[in-house]
Amino acid sequence: MKWSNIWLIFRRELRDQLRDRRTIFTMAVLPILLYPLLGISFFQITQFQNEHVSRIWLIGADELSDAPVLVQNDHFASDVVSESTQDLMQVVADNELPLKFAEQTIPEVAREEIAAGSYDAIVYFPPGFGQQLREFQQQLVDQESEVAEPLMPPRPQLYFNLARDESQITSDRLLGVIRSWREAIVAETLEEREIPPQTMMPFIFDTHDVSEGVKRRSAMWAKLLPFVVLVWALTGAFYPAVDLCAGEKERGTLETLLSSPAGRGEIVWGKLLTIMTFSMATSLLNLASMGLTGALFFQQMQGMGAMTTGIGPPTVSAIFWLIVVLLPISALFSALALAIAAFARSTKEGQYYLMPMLVITLPLMLLPMMPSVELDWGRSLIPVTGVVLLLQELIAGNLSHAARFALPVLGVTGVCCWVAIRWAIQQFNDESVLFRESERWNLLIWLRHLIRDRQDVPGVGHAVMCGILLLFMRYYAGSLAGVPTSWNSFALAALMTLVVLIALPAILMAVVFTRNPVRTLQLNRPGWKALPMAVLLAIFLHPAAMAFAELVKLLYPVSDKLALQLQQVSLLIGDAPNVWAVLFIIAVVPAVCEELAFRGFILSGLLRSQRFGADLAASGIARGPFGLDAERRNKWVAIVVSSFFFGVTHGLLQQSIAAFAVGLVIGYVAVQTRSIWPCILFHLTYNSLSVLMGLALPQWINAYPILEIFFESGATGVTYQGFMVGAGGLVSLAILLWFRSLTQAGKNMPQAEPSSAASYLAEANC
Repeated sequence: MKWSNIWLIFRRELRDQLRDRRTIFTMAVLPILLYPLLGISFFQITQFQNEHVSRIWLIGADELSDAPVLVQNDHFASDVVSESTQDLMQVVADNELPLKFAEQTIPEVAREEIAAGSYDAIVYFPPGFGQQLREFQQQLVDQESEVAEPLMPPRPQLYFNLARDESQITSDRLLGVIRSWREAIVAETLEEREIPPQTMMPFIFDTHDVSEGVKRRSAMWAKLLPFVVLVWALTGAFYPAVDLCAGEKERGTLETLLSSPAGRGEIVWGKLLTIMTFSMATSLLNLASMGLTGALFFQQMQGMGAMTTGIGPPTVSAIFWLIVVLLPISALFSALALAIAAFARSTKEGQYYLMPMLVITLPLMLLPMMPSVELDWGRSLIPVTGVVLLLQELIAGNLSHAARFALPVLGVTGVCCWVAIRWAIQQFNDESVLFRESERWNLLIWLRHLIRDRQDVPGVGHAVMCGILLLFMRYYAGSLAGVPTSWNSFALAALMTLVVLIALPAILMAVVFTRNPVRTLQLNRPGWKALPMAVLLAIFLHPAAMAFAELVKLLYPVSDKLALQLQQVSLLIGDAPNVWAVLFIIAVVPAVCEELAFRGFILSGLLRSQRFGADLAASGIARGPFGLDAERRNKWVAIVVSSFFFGVTHGLLQQSIAAFAVGLVIGYVAVQTRSIWPCILFHLTYNSLSVLMGLALPQWINAYPILEIFFESGATGVTYQGFMVGAGGLVSLAILLWFRSLTQAGKNMPQAEPSSAASYLAEANC
């Protein structure tokens, strides 16, 4: 890779972008104009904002004669409402129930009157309210009187309509008035009984904010600035990327660039540096414009007396940390945008891809803004979220706390940047991606094509469609299903889910969309040695997998509510008639159904991409962008994607992560053996071990104490001893190396047809 070529491409792309009026407007002009226009619009809108005068219908006013004054001259008394709110509440008081209530009930009349806009709220004091109030007070304060049956406090009724903003505002005002009036009644009662009013307020609570002004200001900016900077970094990276890739396709200049002496990687790096420049410039210009506008806005509001708390601008250190962290996050967003834009056929299509990218990244940006979300080891490993949390700690001045997690945050961000950059290079190495022609897509024609032009095995599109279909079916079925209350209902729900929602769709798609369902579902006969080796791999990998699952739970603790639900499920499993029934539901059925779907149909389709790797190798591109040859690269992509689908179907985050990791191992076994049968045996053995550890092993340890050499009992149940984890991991690695040797023997097998690989998710209570 020649940096001189990268520098030339960078200068060329930067010059072309600076000549584009749309880019200049988005990067420089829009930030300068946007925030001042927002500030001006805010002041203009406030001029038209008028307080709504609430109309309140008070029925049964004669019942309040003996109580403190509530209504005076069509308004609430000044003793129970503030002076600023008194004129905003107009009261229409009726001493008796109007005649219209003779034909309709009070709720019906209230609904009609409020819906018609005649009143915003209605207060009804039932007949005898005053007498009930006096008797209830007498019962409370007169300790010597004996009441045969305790009296209940009187209950006046308040009717309002939350569907109307005016009615909701009125209800909030009314509740404050009623609260003050009730306190007045209590004070009057205490005075009659010669009880000091201070009895109701035995102490006064003084509050003191010990935070420094700079710290308080930094804490406020720490919540806002990282989100704004990252959103504009993403937006500023996407539009230049679309123009540099899809735009060049439309202008016909991409072929000229690709025919130059510069390599594909050098072209990607040159474009990437250009996109990063615009991403950082857009973010910083928006930040500067927002800061200047905000400072002038707060200064003007304070001058008008509308705001008394001085917020002030962000500190110099906050700006410094924003610029430092902006570099890696801009690189990540730029690489993602470049790879997505390279896939687009046109500028219009490329712009459509912005929304899915925002949908994925926005939750990661918004998560740190939620209350009680702090930077810890688990959250530091989440892409984007860890960066935002780290920025918050740095801006708030918590440098020691931020330093503890800086390495994992930057490490995860760096790995994501590297993967995104390599993906972008892969896109530029794939001619079928760069020079796709624009086409009109029709759902009916596409489905007809899938059925009419069937192949022996599914394609990548079939596999992705199957994975998404399974995710949606599991999600909606889980939302509609009720909580099982017995072992029978739990077993029935598990059977229906696995057979109907997992295995059946995969089998039907294999029959409809392929010509060879047996080959599609990877029901090939493997070598006889692979079957016992798969069982041994599950046995020796189980301790390390369980340790990894515990580590995941430590990083991402299970909430108390979820833990209680899982405990209830464990109790249902304990009510099973015997351990064989549990093994059938949790081990046998998942091993067959889930392997058919994820190691069968989905992985078969994903491995079809290996033929593109062979084409690249034949064209002279010996090694792919990830440092692997094209065939190996696409094999691992298929394993990772199928593992992702299977992990997500488990729902719980902790189970999904652990299952994804184990699924990578099982997928590798499936690829090497070109059969699903070793995967079924692995799955069956692995889940059986988990069931036996939870149900039978505690009794076995009590009966045979020698087992304590290999296991230990703790608060979370029976776990493996440390040496079992290490020894099992080493033996598992040796078995995987044996599976790797099958590649040489497999070269004599037919290679024209795609093979199958899979990833399975396995967890303690899989």
